[in-house]
Amino acid sequence: MSNSIVLISDEHNPFYSAVYGHSFLRTPSMERLAAEGTVYENAYCPSPLCTPSRSAFMSGRRVHELQVYSNCNVGLRTDFPSYGKVLHDQGVYTAHFGKIHVYESAKRLGFTEIHHRKEHKKPGDKNFSRRPLAIRKDAAQRADGYGVKEDAFDGDLKVINEALNWLREVAPTLNQPWTMTINLLNPHFPQWNTQEYWNLYPQGGDLPRYGKEEESANHPYARDLRMHFQTDLFTEEQVRGLRRGYLGNVAFIDDQLGRLLDALQESGLKESTNVIYTSDHGDMLGKFGMWWKCSLYEDSVRIPCIAAGPDFAKGKRVETPVDSHDIQASLFHAAGAQRPSHWAGEPLQTVKECDPERVVFSEYHGHGTRSGAFLIRKGDWKLIYNAEAPHQLYHLREDPDELNNVFADYPEKAVELETELRRICSPELEDERAHRFQQEQLRLLRDKAFENETPAGA
Repeated sequence: MSNSIVLISDEHNPFYSAVYGHSFLRTPSMERLAAEGTVYENAYCPSPLCTPSRSAFMSGRRVHELQVYSNCNVGLRTDFPSYGKVLHDQGVYTAHFGKIHVYESAKRLGFTEIHHRKEHKKPGDKNFSRRPLAIRKDAAQRADGYGVKEDAFDGDLKVINEALNWLREVAPTLNQPWTMTINLLNPHFPQWNTQEYWNLYPQGGDLPRYGKEEESANHPYARDLRMHFQTDLFTEEQVRGLRRGYLGNVAFIDDQLGRLLDALQESGLKESTNVIYTSDHGDMLGKFGMWWKCSLYEDSVRIPCIAAGPDFAKGKRVETPVDSHDIQASLFHAAGAQRPSHWAGEPLQTVKECDPERVVFSEYHGHGTRSGAFLIRKGDWKLIYNAEAPHQLYHLREDPDELNNVFADYPEKAVELETELRRICSPELEDERAHRFQQEQLRLLRDKAFENETPAGA
């Protein structure tokens, strides 16, 4: 049996790291972890939005099963046990530090202990209407969120410092297997840096290679998101500043990973502990004129996944697609604990290095698009099945930037991937189910009934 640490950043597009091929951004701690362990080259989140993605990871369930579609936390079901509770009930010590943002309050999740919990107060985000499509009126102002603030990282430093103290002082005293989950807020927008980190990458203030002129930028859902977030109003100066600040945020996260690896070494627990670095979703960073998450394009839906420790081979790179559910399943495998059979995912430890038949699924039903979308990744192929817009098919080995939708050119491949989708859910039924649920959430908001709410529906 092994212990496990999962460090989860917020909104880290993996392509913005040396491990995943960035041309000049150095991430030495991620490179160190990769050299000591395994890089999963094609990792995906369950949904490219904070609360749905984190809720799926917490519960082992698909987003459409949970009905956590957006960052609104009104009317949600709370009867899904967390992985922290299921492990705790089997004698595994479970510690959680930092951001929560899931379907249930932190104190009811059942972890052995939780520290510095950052939770969304009700009602959470109210700008999720899709019928009609909400426009986020203050969104363009977010584009000014970059530059230098000397307290930029104070919140994350409080979380990581307490986690490292726990690792040094508590973990060595435990006579049972344990897991530690650390959730940090960076590199999530706004892109504030301390002066030290702002100075690291002045060349990072560049422009995206692919902009609003691309075909993929003008898909109806992409146009919806650009309108919802008012991103067409961003100036060149703002785009450059946000991109530069993002690199500083990633560098900060990399340094905290390095501190974690050093503390693990110093505590004498390295040989018995797995470390996994990941994130809840990615960030478009101006590609196709789009910002932040909410899209099933690669920059938004992909996540880093680097794992090292007694359960993982050194210097290995796995092509087979994986997702956050597989990361969560790894905690059970390491601890020798029983995981509920109906939960999604399998342990990273048992995923084959190159399995062209393995299917990964993601979905999006949140703010900024007129209707739902579903993703299937199988081998080199990726299908985005859009409920109210043309479907998209990409061959990612030949077209990693998703510039050419070949849905009409490969009808047999499109049918094959749609068949895989329908083995998981009915996209029509789940899309309409999401709309009904959100209409009930909007009613609760109008009636201000969410303080004494009941579940919004099934």
